[in-house]
Amino acid sequence: MHGMDCARNFCIDRNYRSNRLTAMQLTDTARRFIVHWGEMGTAWGVNRTVAQIHALLFFHGRPLHAEDICETLGVARSNASNSLKELLNWHLIRVTHVLGDRRDYFETSTDVWELFRTIVRERKEREFEPTVRMLRELASRPELAAEAPDAQDRVRETLRLMESLDLWTEEMLRLTPSTLEKVLRLGASVQKFVRGDDAASRSKRSPAGQQPPGTPAA
Repeated sequence: MHGMDCARNFCIDRNYRSNRLTAMQLTDTARRFIVHWGEMGTAWGVNRTVAQIHALLFFHGRPLHAEDICETLGVARSNASNSLKELLNWHLIRVTHVLGDRRDYFETSTDVWELFRTIVRERKEREFEPTVRMLRELASRPELAAEAPDAQDRVRETLRLMESLDLWTEEMLRLTPSTLEKVLRLGASVQKFVRGDDAASRSKRSPAGQQPPGTPAA
């Protein structure tokens, strides 16, 4: 059974309603989007099929059942099932139902900013927070004092950076998608403001009448 293709597996499903499953016809644009998303998924440490299924649901914009997904992407039923479970665990898809059909359908948010927040939140919980906990534990242990002073400093500085990023991320995740988009678009303005403050600070620290180092003479 495990070696059978998706269509043969679903022939024994009591919900099977036709003699032959027909794959969705993907446009060239949809195909390129899904294939590229799968390639990027592997670069992000995500299974290729997981990324392709999510890309299909996002691009299609409507709920699909497992048979449609299998046939359209040409993946085995077991592979699709495991990938859908992974996407559910990441809270990137949800199960929905269609009136008169007992099968599970799957859909994802079509709001790209909401997806961004979900991915950041999940990666923060899975990858970022365990690192912060580990660094806090190391920084609080008496054994750290036995390490070289510069090594101690690096551990504490890394912890401070991670805690600052953790706080910033939490603040960003509390924002609505529309507000978050506005904040991110302010990036260039904030950068100019910070650079301006840095330049003013350097100017104040310079002796009266002396230009900061590296400043061309007028």
